Amino acid sequence: MSEVLVSPVRMGRQSIGALGVLALALGTLQSVVEPAVPLLQRELGVSPAEGALVGNTLLITGAVLTPVAGKLGDRYGGKQVLLWLMAVVSVGGLLASFAPNLPVLLLGQVLQGGMVGALPLSFILVRKHLTTGESQAAIGLVVALFTGGGMVGTLIAGPIAEGLSWHWIFALPTIVIIAMTVVVTRLTPHDPPIHSDGGIDWPGVVLLSTTLLALMLGLVLMTSGSLSPIAVVAIAVLVACLATGWVAVERRADAPMVDLRMLAKPAMRNSFVLTFVITTSFGMVVFLLPQLFAVSADGYGFGASTTAIGLFLMPGAIVGALSDSVGGVAARRFGPRVVVLVGAVVTVATLIALAAAHTAAWQLVVAKALVAFAAGIGTTALLAGTATAVEAKATGIATSLLVVTRVIGVAVGVQVGGAILAAGSDPVTDQPNESAFVLGFAIAGLVAAASLLVVRFTRKGAQA
Repeated sequence: MSEVLVSPVRMGRQSIGALGVLALALGTLQSVVEPAVPLLQRELGVSPAEGALVGNTLLITGAVLTPVAGKLGDRYGGKQVLLWLMAVVSVGGLLASFAPNLPVLLLGQVLQGGMVGALPLSFILVRKHLTTGESQAAIGLVVALFTGGGMVGTLIAGPIAEGLSWHWIFALPTIVIIAMTVVVTRLTPHDPPIHSDGGIDWPGVVLLSTTLLALMLGLVLMTSGSLSPIAVVAIAVLVACLATGWVAVERRADAPMVDLRMLAKPAMRNSFVLTFVITTSFGMVVFLLPQLFAVSADGYGFGASTTAIGLFLMPGAIVGALSDSVGGVAARRFGPRVVVLVGAVVTVATLIALAAAHTAAWQLVVAKALVAFAAGIGTTALLAGTATAVEAKATGIATSLLVVTRVIGVAVGVQVGGAILAAGSDPVTDQPNESAFVLGFAIAGLVAAASLLVVRFTRKGAQA
């Protein structure tokens, strides 16, 4: 593929660094909730189900708003839409910081959900102002720092909440976001809008957002186990009908939100399929490993506390963040197909070994690190390859849909892992049997192996 045209004003290292630090702060704000949910439940006097809404609300709104932000960024310029979005996220962070009750906190989380849209908007900026190879490396850096922010948030949430108050876990990252937004405004080159003869395809925007909302709500409800089989089927039919309606609207639109011809290209189609497969396998591992650490040490588990589990999982989180930065560079040098192949082989081998041997904590720690590395380099390589494979005017919408695919894949993996443990639980103790974990790791390995088949049968199209 030929090199993209470089903007007369190049983006310097300081601009890329500012986008990276902003991504770090956003990742921190996104992740502080997870370890603080029990504390929030006590402080606000809410049930575990209500407490789970705090994290799920951000996940749902992020999935819905990200493609909209990407499309608007393609149309009006990544920098301008990024600044608008950061204003919304900052208001949400401040609202959560002063929240006196659960409804206000949930409203803050709704506004903060727009933070996921910052990733494709950053990709638009680097694509316009850097060459193809430089863009791939910069995208890897931004994704890595966003992932690294997740580690920071997980580590600092407890000490800040216990040393100050839970309000500060939202306030401190928000202050950094506001400061870095100002820095990005000053350092980032001018990002002119792309001329378009048509208007915004609002019916397409509404239908796609509604489809994603129904899908994410369905996944969250299924994870909670509160739905009957009939309700699950009803949600699946609703999502299918909404998606069909969206496709019909996009086919007839003069200026569609998503060019379906772009999605039909082999490179794009394969990137979506591979991203979903990789993240589904990874989501299963993310769910199963903490459960195995927490199982009583009287049997086959380790009886680890919440703090100990966090420490056990930390090496994998660190490796995952590093792999995101490596993924962009690897895509530039070897191509996304080779990177995905390597990652799939590592994942399959790791999960086969884990299904056979999981009696020592170090085995689980090493397995998490290897799987996180493989998933990180694979998905980031696909993301970087997609960002530079499509036309510059479609960078935002293409990468935002891929980011949403990552979110959905992880959510599906968590749901599948939960279903496997529930089906394999002892009816007396309500504890999962060891065989359930073995089956879960084996199925996660088979899912990862499916990416090898996708690459094998779509060899040419999978190369970005």
